Amino acid sequence: MKKLITFLLAMTFLMSGQVLAASIARMDKDELKSLLGDKNLVVLDVRVGRDWNSSEFKIKDAVRMAPSDIDQVEKYPKNTKLVLYCA
Repeated sequence: MKKLITFLLAMTFLMSGQVLAASIARMDKDELKSLLGDKNLVVLDVRVGRDWNSSEFKIKDAVRMAPSDIDQVEKYPKNTKLVLYCA
């Protein structure tokens, strides 16, 4: 259920860009750094192609996923913590 809610929030954000910031759980870089290496964590880089290609900053082991392919998150086990980032 949590994964479905995260997915729906992410899709709403990506498609409309009008989601209120308070409705999406956010974390800062220190919180994410503390989670890196956790086997139940998947970091999804959902930046559009040109932004991803031209960026020199990428999170190690992040999975590149085009926003149009976001429905593929269902392939991850339910206990997986998904972190989406686009900047």
